[in-house]
Order: sequence, then C-alpha cells, then structure tokens
Amino acid sequence: MKRFTQTLLTLVALTAASTFAGELKFTLVPHFFDEKPDNQELGRCHGGVVVDKAGNIYVTTDTERGIVVFSPNGKFLRACGPTRIHGLQIREEKGEEFIYGARPSDHEVIKLKLNGEQLWAIHYPAEAGIYKDEKGFNPCAVTVGPAGEIFIADGYGANYVLKYDADRKFIKAFGGPGEAEGKFNTCHGIALDMRQGKPLLLVCDRNNNRVEYWDLDGNFIKVIQKDLRMPAAVQIRGDYAVFPELQGRVTVLDKDGAIAARVGNNPNEKQRANYDLPPADWTAGIFNSPHGATFDHDGNLLVSEWSKYGRIHKFILEK
Repeated sequence: MKRFTQTLLTLVALTAASTFAGELKFTLVPHFFDEKPDNQELGRCHGGVVVDKAGNIYVTTDTERGIVVFSPNGKFLRACGPTRIHGLQIREEKGEEFIYGARPSDHEVIKLKLNGEQLWAIHYPAEAGIYKDEKGFNPCAVTVGPAGEIFIADGYGANYVLKYDADRKFIKAFGGPGEAEGKFNTCHGIALDMRQGKPLLLVCDRNNNRVEYWDLDGNFIKVIQKDLRMPAAVQIRGDYAVFPELQGRVTVLDKDGAIAARVGNNPNEKQRANYDLPPADWTAGIFNSPHGATFDHDGNLLVSEWSKYGRIHKFILEK
C-alpha cells in the first residue's frame, strides 16, 4: 500500500510539473545529471546555474569544489573556481567567455575565466556613503551592460543596485530598502534585458514578490509581474526569461511580461524554501527551493535548488 501511494504521488507530481500557463510546455528528464559528480554528493547549494557557448553547465556550490561543471549530456567534467558564488552570469567579451559572480558571504563580486582563474574583485564602495564597513556589502547578483558597465544587486546588504563603469569605478547607487515601487526588499537577481529594443535592467525584488524594469541610469520603469513566490534569479534566452521562485515554483515570462509557463509547482508549503529537506522527502519533478535557473541552447530548463544536499534538474521544452 505504501509503495502504491508513493507511485501515485509521483505520477500526480509529474503531471503537475508538466502543466503550464501560456504557450510553453516542459517535461522532466529524470536522473539527467550525474548524481555523484566525481564520486561525491553535489553538496550545499546556494547559488545558480549557467551555460557556456559549448553547452557546458556550471552549477555553483558552497563546498570546497566551488563550481561543478557538467557536459551538455549531464556528465561531470570538472570543478573549478571559488566556493560560495551566489548569482552569476557568463558573458562573452572579444570572443572569450567569462564568469561574473557575486559572493555575499565574502563581500565581493568577482570575474573569472571559465577555468576558475580569478581576474579581479570588487569590494564595497566606501564612496557610496551607504555602508558602515565592508561587512554591509553582501551582493546577491551581478550583470554587465552593453558598454561594460557593471550592475551589482546588493540584496543581502543595503538593498541598492550599484553601478560601476567598465573600469570598475563606482558611479552611483539606486533603489534602497522599502516596499513601495522603486524600492527593494532583497534585490536578489538581476539581468540585462535587450528584448524591448533598448537595454534595461530586469531585477528580482524577491521579498516584495515582484520583478521589475529599471533603466541603466537607475530610474524605475515599471513592475513586470507581481504576486510571485520570492523570485530569486533571472536568465534570458531569446524571447523568454526564467525566474526560479524560492517558494517551490519556476515561472517563465515572455518579452511582454506574460506568463508563458509554470513548472514544478510544489503544493506542500512546508517543503517550500526548505534548505534542510532530505532527499527521502523529494518528489521527482516538483521543486522545493529553486534558486537558480537558465535555458540551454535548445530552450530546455535547467534548475538548481537552495539545498543542504544539492539538487539540480533538467526539463525538456516540448516542440
């Protein structure tokens, strides 16, 4: 009876994971990633997932291995770089790809080569006048503008977005803490969005449960979607942006801000944003604490979770 019940729950979960609102539909690929990369558990995850031009998949961890890299087929390739990278992105510059990463616990934003070699670090800007000391600077995410400007979302710190020029000179801080539109309550994710015909910043205002547009000069434009469940990060490919919601769901929005898909919704509120939830309580295709997400080159979804044990997923885009 117990086995039958568990099977029934799994079937229900898989059905729920494949439902969608809008135009896209995704289906779970079970056991896609090596479950013990390099014969070890993936381990503590409080970061994100990104994909390089070759299709390799980079998952950040809070373990000594730092970034764990998988092939496009989900096979472990190598580990590189520092531990405790939170939000990150890969950016191509003059034909070479680089990782930009935020490390809140280490009070810095860094730039790496794909092999993990660090090129520079940005520490707290005393000249901004909003920090008592470096411990107040706890950046969650980073993105880069068309001219190389660097935008840092200090969601675990002052709740400002910080703008630097391409030479890492501090320019300004904008936003600030609050619940009103134009203020942040944990600005947790950020990305450059070119889908509107001009460059905009797409910001995940996590604890205000909304995602919003800002221009590159730091002016609030508008809320794109509200009443989300703690949107933690954003990655964009083509016409779509994906938002892992820490409270047990992933949402995909089209370029107009409409909901194109919702994936892996967890109906059990006790499992949402549950870092300590053991693998025995996981359900295939259902998220507990999605924290990082991206698309691969074919538009499939890759999702990493905020988990003591480490958990990553692949969902195929149905065509």
